[in-house]
Amino acid sequence: MSAVQFEVPAVVPADPQANVSDLLVERVKATPSLALFAVPDGPDGASWRDITAAEFQREVIALAKGFAAAGIQPGDKVGFIARTTYEWTLVDFALFFAGAVMVPIYETSSASQISWILSDSGAIAVIAESEEHASRIAEIRGEVPLVREVWTMASGDLDDLRSRGAEVADEEIERRRNLAVGADIATLIYTSGSTGRPKGCVLTHSNFVELSRNSAKALSEVVTTPGASTLLFITTAHVFARFISILDIHAGVKTGHQPDTKQLLPALGSFQPTFLLAVPRVFEKVYNSAEQKAEAGGKGKIFRAAAHTAIEHSRLLQEGKKVPLGTRIKFALFDRLVYSKLRAAMGGRVTYAVSGSAPLGARLGHFFHSLGVTILEGYGLTETTAPATVNLATKSKIGTVGPVLPGVGVRLADDGEIEVRGINVFKEYWRNPEATAATFDDGWFKTGDIGSFDEEGFLTITGRKKEIIVTAGGKNVAPAALEDPIRANPIVGQVVVVGDQKPFISALVTLDPEMLPTWLANNDLPGDMPLKEAAKNAKVRAEVQRAIDIANKGVSRAESIRKFEILDSEWTEASGHLTPKMSIKRNVILTDFAAQIDDLYAVPVTTTNVSLG
Repeated sequence: MSAVQFEVPAVVPADPQANVSDLLVERVKATPSLALFAVPDGPDGASWRDITAAEFQREVIALAKGFAAAGIQPGDKVGFIARTTYEWTLVDFALFFAGAVMVPIYETSSASQISWILSDSGAIAVIAESEEHASRIAEIRGEVPLVREVWTMASGDLDDLRSRGAEVADEEIERRRNLAVGADIATLIYTSGSTGRPKGCVLTHSNFVELSRNSAKALSEVVTTPGASTLLFITTAHVFARFISILDIHAGVKTGHQPDTKQLLPALGSFQPTFLLAVPRVFEKVYNSAEQKAEAGGKGKIFRAAAHTAIEHSRLLQEGKKVPLGTRIKFALFDRLVYSKLRAAMGGRVTYAVSGSAPLGARLGHFFHSLGVTILEGYGLTETTAPATVNLATKSKIGTVGPVLPGVGVRLADDGEIEVRGINVFKEYWRNPEATAATFDDGWFKTGDIGSFDEEGFLTITGRKKEIIVTAGGKNVAPAALEDPIRANPIVGQVVVVGDQKPFISALVTLDPEMLPTWLANNDLPGDMPLKEAAKNAKVRAEVQRAIDIANKGVSRAESIRKFEILDSEWTEASGHLTPKMSIKRNVILTDFAAQIDDLYAVPVTTTNVSLG
C-alpha cells in the first residue's frame, strides 16, 4: 500500500514580516527595466507595448495615491468586478500599496450574488470595469448601504482617481504599504459552497508571498527562465489566475491579457507566450477546433491518425518503453503535417501549460505532450491559494495532479479525503467560525475531494466527496442553488443538475404526477394526458423552461442551465432513485440516466466565456 501523507519542507525561509507589495518592490530593485507586462497596442491587436517593472510600480503608486485621496483607509474592503486585463493587476497592487483589501467578484455574477458579497464582506467601495457591470451594482445599491463609492473604469474613473491623488506624498503610500505583515488579510475571495451562500476565504499576505517564493523555485524551468512570458485569459477573479499574476511579478514573467476567448488564437500568435495557464476546456477547444477544421478541409482522417500517433508516442515515452520504428516514422511525418501547425497556432513558443480547476484527462495530456507542450496539471482550491500539488518540469506524470509543492503537506483521511496544511492554506472563512471549525481537523484543511497517492507521491483525484459540480471550464456549481427553485414549480417532481466535466450545465427533470392533471386542465390541456405525452408537450416544456429561467436568475451565466430533458418516468423510493426521506440518490440517477445525459451534450451549445469558480 502507498503512503497516505507527503509533506515537503519549504525551500525558501519564511519571512513573517513580508507582504505582497514587497514582491513588486523587490522585482523593481532587481530588474527595473524588465518588461513585466505587455498591453495591446493599436486597433488590430497584433502588436504589443511593453510596460517595465519600474513603469508598473509608478502606475501602481499613482493609483494607490488616488485611493488614499478618495478616503480608502488601510484595512478597508473594496469590491472589484472586471474582466482579465492589465488593469486588473494594476488595481490589485494599487490596493495592496494603499493598505486596502480587494474583494474580487466574478464578472458573470448576478445582481443577487454581488449584493451578498458586498454586504457580507463589508466593502465600502466597489470598482466596475464596464457600464454593464455598474448597472448590476446600481440594481442592488439600496441593499449595500456601506458602499460609499462606485467607480467605473469605462467612464475614466481611474484617471480621475490618479488626478485626485497627485497631492498625496510618496511617504504616505510607503507607510500604508508596510502596515500589513504576513499574517494579515491580503484578499477576501468568495467561493461556491455545496450548500447555502458563497463563503469568504481569508487569504493572507504570507499565503501569497511564501507560495510565490517556493513555487518559483519548484517551477523554475517554467517561470524563471530568461524571456518567460504568458498570456492570461482565464478570469483573474479566480484564485488560480490571481496567484499566477502575483507569481509572475515575483519571478519576472512578462504577462499579457486577452479577456475575449474568441480572440485568443490571434492573440497567442502575436504575443507568442512561453507558457500558458488554462483549464481543460481550453485544451479541448484547441483540439476540437483543429479536428473540425481538418474535417472541413477533407483531412479529418489524417488528423485523427496524427492524434492517435501522438498519444501512443507520448504514452510509450512516459512508460519508458522503446518507441517502434514505424511509430517514429509516422510521428516525424505528422510532426510536419499536423503538430507543427498546431504549435504555430499557439504562437510557436509554448513549451509548458499549467492546467487546473478540473481534471484534464490522459488523452489530452499525451496529445499536447507530443506537440512539445508539457501540460503540468495541478490541484488546489481557493482555500489553498490555488496549488497544493503540481506536476513539475523535472517530475511529471500525465493523469496525475503531481507531487506536493514545497512548504505544503497533503494527507489522506481514512475515507480517502484529501487534507492539506502548509504555507498555502487560508486563515479562516470570513465571519464564519462554525464553517472554519468544521473544515479543519487538527490544523489540516479538509478539501472534500477524494484522492490517492502512488509510491512516488504523485496525487490522483479519484472523486468528490461533496456534490459540487465542476464544469469542463473549471466553474464550481452547487446543484442545490439551481435545483431548489426549480423544484418549487408545481409540475416539477424532481430535478438533478448535471455537468461535471461537461462544457455547460444541464438538468434532468421529472414531472409531478399528482400536480400535473390540475395544471394541464388549467392550461386547456387534457387532465388525463399520459406522462410520456406530457414530457414532450410544448406548453409543459415552456413551463419547465420558466422554472429554469427563475433559477438561472440567481446564479452567474457560467452556472446557468443551458439545456434540460423532461423524463417520461418518475423517481421514487420503489424505483431506487429516492431515499426514504425522499432525497434524491444522485449517483444512482447519474448512472441509470447516463444515456439521456449524453444526449444533452451530443449537440454542443456555443459558450463564449472561459469562467472559473
